[in-house]
Amino acid sequence: MVHHHRRNGDDHGAAADRFPAVPAAIRTVVHARGDPLMRLITWNIQWGKGCDGVVDLARIVSVAKSLADADIFCFQEVSEGFASLDGGIDQSAQLAALLPDHRAVFRPAVETIDSRGKSHRFGNMTLSRLPVLQVASHLLPWLQDHSVRSMRRQALEVTVETAFGPLRVTNTHLEYYSAAQRDAQIGRLLDLQQEASTYRQAADEREPYGRQMITASGILCGDFNFDVSDPQHAVLHASSRPGLNYRDAWTICRPGLPHAPTCGLHDHVQWKNGADCRDFIFVTEDIAGRVRRMAVDGETAASDHQPVLVELADGG
Repeated sequence: MVHHHRRNGDDHGAAADRFPAVPAAIRTVVHARGDPLMRLITWNIQWGKGCDGVVDLARIVSVAKSLADADIFCFQEVSEGFASLDGGIDQSAQLAALLPDHRAVFRPAVETIDSRGKSHRFGNMTLSRLPVLQVASHLLPWLQDHSVRSMRRQALEVTVETAFGPLRVTNTHLEYYSAAQRDAQIGRLLDLQQEASTYRQAADEREPYGRQMITASGILCGDFNFDVSDPQHAVLHASSRPGLNYRDAWTICRPGLPHAPTCGLHDHVQWKNGADCRDFIFVTEDIAGRVRRMAVDGETAASDHQPVLVELADGG
């Protein structure tokens, strides 16, 4: 049975009734493993570069799938045309080929074209086995901060159809060197969620001016480049804006237990201060009760970060 939950603080709850009924095929996909769970993995793959210095996307996909046969994979730091990173390979195409049963969506945060007309792109990629309903790419604020190096950052928003209704999955990677830039980027992510909470309707894909599907229910995941003790974590986890707010899925699932480290476990050159948690999965309040499991693969050294898994239940 499909459940439509009225969103907290949303005066437009009737809009949920305008979403089309969930096709039986969706439930078949989600339940293909014999359990009513939706699985998502987020991972900063460092363009496939392991702590051994080897770039190997096949290894990345193999490790990710060994953690879970996820319905959605959210990868950060996917490269194309930066030969010093990817060796001249279009990594988005290679990842799509390695996960052929998932629809691949790649959007760059950085995109330049050189004098020879060659593209150089670097950004986030989401691959979904669940039907993709809509895609939006949000460039995040990039305030001038000449005291440190920085680059453009982006949030890739993919709306998928789940067994419990449409779900926005936002895959992001915030600035590493500048706290001021991260502040602005977090503010924009909260703005996007507030906008989604107050303006929702069903999609009309017949023409560009057709209505866009904006659902308040969502997952926000990726590499946030702050740790749990940083006040920036609380800005997201304890937000109290109108509509639905984000909550840390680890805290929901494992209250009182420290977050497992997601970087610095194997790469002690980049992470001189030791291991900590910088990769998170936040869920909106209406689906907090669906969180069943959180897990981090702390063994793999296929990247300088660790893959993070969340499982969401179909039932409420």
